[in-house]
Amino acid sequence: MDQEEIDKVVLAYLDKRGFKQAGFAFQQEKQQNSKGSNTSSTAQIDPDIAKQILAFSEVDSPAQYQEGYGKLRSWAYSSLDQYQHELVRVLYPVFVHGFMDLVAKGHIQEARSFFNSFRGDHDVIHSRDLQKLEGVLSPSHLEEMEFAHSLRQSKVNIKICKYSYDLLMQYLHKSQSITIIGVINEHINFNVSPGQPSSIADDAEFVSLLGSGQDAANLINQKEIHWGLLEDSLEEKLEKSSNMDSEKGDGELREGDLEENKKRSVDGNKQGNSLKKLKKDKVANATAKASRADNVTVSGAPRVKPELPLPVIPIEVEHSILEDLRNRVQLNSTALPSISFYTFINTHNGLNCASISNDGSLLAGGFSDSSLKVWDMAKLGQQSPNSLQGESELTPNQNMSSSNVGGKSYTLFRGHAGPVHSATFSPFGDFLLSSSSDSTIRLWSTKLNTNLVCYKGHNYPVWDVQFSPMGHYFASASHDRTARIWSVDRIQPLRIMAGHLSDVDCVQWHANCNYVATGSSDKTVRLWDVQSGECVRIFIGHRSMILSLAMSPDGRYMASGDEDGTIMMWDLATGRCISPLVGHSSCIWSLSFSCEGSLLASGSADCTVKIWDVATSSKVSKAEENKSGSVNRLRSLKTLPTKSTPVYALKFSPRNLLFAAGALSKQP
Repeated sequence: MDQEEIDKVVLAYLDKRGFKQAGFAFQQEKQQNSKGSNTSSTAQIDPDIAKQILAFSEVDSPAQYQEGYGKLRSWAYSSLDQYQHELVRVLYPVFVHGFMDLVAKGHIQEARSFFNSFRGDHDVIHSRDLQKLEGVLSPSHLEEMEFAHSLRQSKVNIKICKYSYDLLMQYLHKSQSITIIGVINEHINFNVSPGQPSSIADDAEFVSLLGSGQDAANLINQKEIHWGLLEDSLEEKLEKSSNMDSEKGDGELREGDLEENKKRSVDGNKQGNSLKKLKKDKVANATAKASRADNVTVSGAPRVKPELPLPVIPIEVEHSILEDLRNRVQLNSTALPSISFYTFINTHNGLNCASISNDGSLLAGGFSDSSLKVWDMAKLGQQSPNSLQGESELTPNQNMSSSNVGGKSYTLFRGHAGPVHSATFSPFGDFLLSSSSDSTIRLWSTKLNTNLVCYKGHNYPVWDVQFSPMGHYFASASHDRTARIWSVDRIQPLRIMAGHLSDVDCVQWHANCNYVATGSSDKTVRLWDVQSGECVRIFIGHRSMILSLAMSPDGRYMASGDEDGTIMMWDLATGRCISPLVGHSSCIWSLSFSCEGSLLASGSADCTVKIWDVATSSKVSKAEENKSGSVNRLRSLKTLPTKSTPVYALKFSPRNLLFAAGALSKQP
């Protein structure tokens, strides 16, 4: 390789990199040297140096990406089984960033060819990310699309053992693929750990696509939150009254003992048997009251003050709630709940969502034809005595608004201009909220059977809406990547919570109404402070979009379900996953905690309801967890299959009866 060829390569490299002044100076120096010497230089460049210069001159060649990634892929898949799954983790970030580098440099056709050649390796796990990247067709798209822009600005964190890391470095140096080395150096951060490779089952926990996002999440998760229950709640009032009743009962027992002792001194032993019987009755009554108090108490959670002005509960409603609390059934791993399942039939694939009132007396369904239908279980039983409770025939093109016309025991609500995606009853069942593709939220009265308010604020379809535990306030989640806090008496949102990188698919209130959790297609769950609108927790660990959320009654734990059928239990105080729940084979559409928080029910598109033991896993001490060195997985207590009915909604009543609803699908 002579000097003239080297000069051409250097000039071409400087021109590609945009170093115009350096290139101009190099040309001038070359001309001066050629004038000063008529004889050409016969000195030869060292072969290794020449090879490196040629390699750098070909760094921007599109073919280098295809060839370099293909060789890395073949090497990773042909590695020893013990290290293969760790080395394969490197492929996806290299593939994504290699594709985006080609697009950024203007090689659009080559980028499409590279993308289509290797996307099959990652379609199963990362299909949604690939669908988004498939729309990147120009360098400007990389800046306009927030998902792609965030990937370009951050590094991927990959956990890998030291031996696998050494194998990878050895391969990269031997292959001398400058392009792949550049991608890995710029976009991947290796967290090297001593010891043996991690198990394949835990792969989901070792790759986070947004590396710098993980650092930001750790910083946010250090903020202090108050996860306890509200002061002066009805549960606390009932607990106090139960304690007073038990003390009063003890006093009555002592007074009775004194009277009986006096009588016994006069009458001898005639009243001995009756005294023993009286004592047994008093002790039994005191024990029953104490056990009732235990049923009401929620795990000794700390008490916090509300950050929002809460509505006053009417006296008659308060009495009704207290009565439910007194008669609540205590559930645990050996005492599972009774379940009432409402099945929609003949929906013709038109049912999008279902919602059940707290006491199970009302059932709402949102449909693709923009209609909302509400069934009253009492009227359903009266008009259809021969049909199964909870099953009713739905006719999509029904234009009646009366619940008694044609033998159909439902009320039809019309007002939306697009498919209804979510519906939720107020805590006392007198109002109903619905959200739609028409970007609006509507408030309906279940007593007047009419639309009261139309809330406009989102710019795109609203996927979910949820009333707060105390009513009056509600939260919404939308395709516009925001969640919003509203009050029923105002048509504009009180807070707008922005931060997710994709659709906000579901929303859930905390038990004390001070926080709201949101689940997104960006595979993260966020917890927001309602008063300030700031994000106070980011939960990272899911590998697909989050479809459902549930808060434990004491406000300490949160469960989230995703599209792959995985459920994760989170500790709100630390922001960490305390236990994954694996068992479902399809989307998790609904989650619900029992009233005392000992059980979790999950409803899935795989046509099953599963009951999980929450209390056992959450009581494991940190010392035992660290000692075991493994993640505690919640125990599945029972799986309840349906008759080809995907489970749309789950709800524990105040008395711990579990209600569920779904639409009967056609059997294959």
